[in-house]
Amino acid sequence: MPKKIILKDKILSFDKKISIPGDKSISIRWVLISSLADGISQAKNLLISKDVLATIQAIKKLGAKVILNKNICKIYGVGIQGYKYKKNLVINAQNSGTLGRLISGILIDTPFPIKIIGDKSLSKRDFKRIAKPLSKFGASFQLRNNFNLPLVIKGSKKLVPIKFFEDKGSAQCKSSVILGAIKAEGKSIIKAKKSRDHTELLFKHLRLPIKIKKNKNFDLIEIKKVKKIKPINYNIPSDISSGAFFIALTVLSKNSQLILKNVNINPTRVGIIKILKNMGVNILFLNKKIYKGEAIADILVKSPKKLKAINCPSKLNSEAIDEFLIIFLIAAKAKGVSIFKNLDELNKKESPRLKWGSKILKMMGVKVITTKNSIKIFGNPELIINKKIVIQNYLEDHRVFMTSVIAALSYGGEWHIHDCNSFKTSFPSFLKIINTFRK
Repeated sequence: MPKKIILKDKILSFDKKISIPGDKSISIRWVLISSLADGISQAKNLLISKDVLATIQAIKKLGAKVILNKNICKIYGVGIQGYKYKKNLVINAQNSGTLGRLISGILIDTPFPIKIIGDKSLSKRDFKRIAKPLSKFGASFQLRNNFNLPLVIKGSKKLVPIKFFEDKGSAQCKSSVILGAIKAEGKSIIKAKKSRDHTELLFKHLRLPIKIKKNKNFDLIEIKKVKKIKPINYNIPSDISSGAFFIALTVLSKNSQLILKNVNINPTRVGIIKILKNMGVNILFLNKKIYKGEAIADILVKSPKKLKAINCPSKLNSEAIDEFLIIFLIAAKAKGVSIFKNLDELNKKESPRLKWGSKILKMMGVKVITTKNSIKIFGNPELIINKKIVIQNYLEDHRVFMTSVIAALSYGGEWHIHDCNSFKTSFPSFLKIINTFRK
């Protein structure tokens, strides 16, 4: 594939039904937890992306056997104490914050130092936020500049339970501590700001010793030491974060309709749906069901005649944290001024996404006002682009790439988007599906 993609033509109206690959968050968690199970676990519709393949490579290094055939995966679990720890072991998390942070929790009993490394983007992200609580169990951590990868973990044989207050709304931090707690003697208690809860749902499905009390703003989670994990057979639902790009394409196109099949609509993941409904978009959930604790449905989206601006409630931030770039793109076409606040976490992703969202909109000719954690977008329902726009040097953030593609196909102009392999981190079939809309 060339290093950049050039897009010149808007997509016209469409009526389509598509399937999106498996959910990345669930795929990574399934791989990690299956490696700790006693027996063989199998998954269908596993997301075969760079992040998930990095996770598979990590558990293979730790002694788990994996057989991967297209999107069917078998993992031969080694048991909760069965990892084969070796001297001088290096785990490459590549671009995956989920892998880097979650596996750190699992590795807190390693008798030998294990180094976790990542790519340029991941090496800029904050790993102190997991090293600090995990060290309370009894493991020790070394970080570059006391903050970044590479991270070196030295475990402990005597892991003690902890109390932890997760106040950032980070599911990765919360899950890292949950996975550490299953190896500690006694009961650990986590008070966690609302965030996606795939780890907790998987634990409940497996009947592991976890208790969850939901309050308005926080969840109180109790977790005890786990002796054994059953194998997990899982038909992984489609990823709403990947589907969001096609939802946006529908919203920004005239007289269009889309059905996304079998999508994970976990209540902690549907912030984009709530936000778009408030902006006047007609979205329906069809054929709803519960599967292994997760809510799943087909999503029907119809392009609206007009879009309303929104003063977005901050309480929806954690539910839509991976979709804000595409939400900003939609707000650019809304009538009025849209306001998004308290988005500190957005600049702590693969790239500083709040800055990139602002930059893309400005290049499109949209007026924006930003602070370090907020953005005002002055929408223009008549916006059409008739110029060349170049997207590059964005730390190969997959969501910046895919947002830029949707912008090009929705607003027009001539877009030169560099680093066009970046989307393979989360959505390897993205351009293939996009091309079905361009025919």
